[in-house]
Amino acid sequence: MRRLTFLLRPSWAILAVVVVAFAYLCFTILAPWQLGKNSSTSHRNKLIAASVEAAPVDVTTLLADPGATDTEWRRVIATGTYVPGSTVVERLQRLNDNPAYGVLATFRLTDGRVLLVDRGLLAAADGIRLPQVPEPPAGEQRIEARIRKSEGVTPGKDPMTQDGYRQVYSIDTGQLATVLGSELTAIPTGGPGGYLQLTEGQPGAFTPRPLPQLDAGPYLSYGLQWIAFGIMAPLGLGYFVYAELRERRRERATPTREPVPTETSLPPSDLAPTTESPTPPKPSPPRERTNADRLADRYGNTRR
Repeated sequence: MRRLTFLLRPSWAILAVVVVAFAYLCFTILAPWQLGKNSSTSHRNKLIAASVEAAPVDVTTLLADPGATDTEWRRVIATGTYVPGSTVVERLQRLNDNPAYGVLATFRLTDGRVLLVDRGLLAAADGIRLPQVPEPPAGEQRIEARIRKSEGVTPGKDPMTQDGYRQVYSIDTGQLATVLGSELTAIPTGGPGGYLQLTEGQPGAFTPRPLPQLDAGPYLSYGLQWIAFGIMAPLGLGYFVYAELRERRRERATPTREPVPTETSLPPSDLAPTTESPTPPKPSPPRERTNADRLADRYGNTRR
């Protein structure tokens, strides 16, 4: 256990806390967030694909079942009349990458219940101004639409009246009932109250909002990545601990060597200069000359 006492140092303790917190976030927040988006997107795509193949039904059959679920994107038929003076404009919309406005109105069924209808998108005049919004046709109409869930209220974005129109920032049946001062019947969806979104070519429709692409997106891969990160972080910490232990074991196994003395480590007395001069080498005694040496001096060293 003494070998692990270095983990109590502040640097190692902080690193361990960061790794544990990161892994916890990966497994409890980040990965479920992405996997949840993947599930909801896949479920939405299935509903859209089923609605394309299914025949439209009368909206009153869905209104008769308050507990109905998974009704969003279903095609329905409604018969009744548009309520005069019920136009509401939704701000900050886009149409072909240009500023636009969403146009909303109410539709009274033959049985007296009132539904919210999204008439579609209307391009902004000169790219910035709200154009004149034509009123929906009068008289009894038969419309085909898709059911959509309420988007909810945008925080900090309160309804307003500008350019002669009531304007909102999102489509929410509860907020629009307050804005219009009339009761709206929400279509059961299994969640937020639903409304009608007109399809192309219907009475009173402008440019319909496009359907979402039937693509699950990258959410599944993102979720799996966060799971992998949550696993890799503790493994990385374990590797660093193992590397530290290995290095400490190697240091203990290496013998300590005594320092080799050098000239600078000798005592001053040993480094003191000497005053004695070096003894010159003794000359070798002269060699006795021979007859060959004498002949060489006289005739040279060349022998014949």
